[in-house]
Formats: sequence, C-alpha cells, structure tokens
Amino acid sequence: MDTEEKLEKLKENVKSLESVVVAFSGGVDSSLVAKVCYDVLGNKTLAVTARSETYPDYEYEEAQNIANEIGIRHMTIDTSELGIKGFADNPPNRCYFCKSELFGKLKEIARAKGYKNVADGANYDDTNEYRPGSDAAKELEVRSPLKESGLRKADIREISKFLGLSNWDKPSYACMSSRFPYGESITEEKLAIVSEAEKYLRGIGLKQFRVRHHDTIARIEVLPKDIPMLLQNGRRTELVKKFKEIGYKYVTIDMEGYRSGSMNEVL
Repeated sequence: MDTEEKLEKLKENVKSLESVVVAFSGGVDSSLVAKVCYDVLGNKTLAVTARSETYPDYEYEEAQNIANEIGIRHMTIDTSELGIKGFADNPPNRCYFCKSELFGKLKEIARAKGYKNVADGANYDDTNEYRPGSDAAKELEVRSPLKESGLRKADIREISKFLGLSNWDKPSYACMSSRFPYGESITEEKLAIVSEAEKYLRGIGLKQFRVRHHDTIARIEVLPKDIPMLLQNGRRTELVKKFKEIGYKYVTIDMEGYRSGSMNEVL
C-alpha cells in the first residue's frame, strides 16, 4: 500500500471508535493516533497526558506543543508509578502495573465525560517485543488503531510526515523506568540521576540514546555512528567528569550501541 492507502485504512479503524480518549505521550505513535482521531472525529476526541516521576518535563512540554499543533483538546492528569504496589520493585512485568493504572484512569475519564473508547499508540511492531503493558490494554479493552491497521514504526513515520506532523522523525522514547535492570528498585533519587545524565547527552547534540543505570555504573547506549563523538576532542574527559559529578562511579559506553529494550536481553 502507498501512504494514502495506509492512512485511509487507519481512518477506517478510527471511525469505528466513534468518540475516544487518547493516551497521549507526545511521541510519534500517540501523536499520529491523536492527529487522525481529531481529523476524523473532531471534538469527539480528547488527548490525555499523564505526568509522573518517570516522565521528564521536556517530554511533557513537547506533548503540549504537539497537542496545540494538532488542535485537539488536551488534558493532563497526575500519576505516581512509584506509589503503585509492586512497580518500584521493578519486576519484568513492571509495565503491566503502570499501564493498568493509566488505562484505568483513562477509562474513568471516558465514562465521566461520555467517550465510548480509550485508545493508545501501540503499533504492529510491538507484537514482536516483550510488552507486558499490552496485557493491561487487553484486559481494559483499550483500542490500538495503529496495531489494528497493521502499521509498523516506519509506516507511522511515513504517514506522520505526509500529514505534516512536526515530530514525525522524533527518536523513540521509553519510560525512564526502562533504564534500570529488572530487580533493581526504582527511586526518585535514581530517576533524577538518570534524567540529569540524559539531559547532558541531549545537550551535546545526541538524538537517540539511553543511560542504563547499573547501581554505580552508567552504561551509555548511543547509535554506533555516534560512538566516536563521545571519544573525540576532549569529550570523553568532559563526559566522565560530568557523570561522576552526577553520582556515577564508573562510566562506560556500550559498544553494541543503542537498541530498544536492551534490558529485556536477560529475560
């Protein structure tokens, strides 16, 4: 299918929602869902963003900007993943607890405001990865228009660019909790350390990266082509100094490079 045919298929799925609350993080996937829902259903749509300890301020600001760009009504709620029983212990199914709370709150909003459905930004590529949050979506009957339309990440970027969404090429982002090995407890202090380390990497011009937190060790994942950037012109010394100031004892670069869900490799 060409781009317009893929978009038409997505629109058909969205029509069946009738009215919808969109779980809106401001990432590429949820932005496309919000855009098409608004284009097809108009004011029968509401984008909801959840703010929490695991959601950095800069991501929230970007979500606000994209919601304004789309024109969709945008609501913000506060959540606390660390307050969910079992979440901070960081088990392999950690995302299930988070999504259960989030989707539960969105279902309540939908019922209170008269929306028939809740939709998320899950796509077809997610079916090939370990995604315990999808169990929560299934249990709570959350719709996934992108997945239902058979759209993969590349398709989503293609359609988003076609529709003129400014974040069509935004790097993939995952909850800050994904920076910790399963079984290592998650605390606000640790989240702040990782956030500060990633803020530094963003500040030197990197787009796609992760700082994986292994107690006193920072394992930096960047795209293979960006590894030399961290080693040249005094950058290595500056980076090590900054990360040690933040709180790490050892600073490492993962030679395999950035890959989504690398913490799942131990499962």
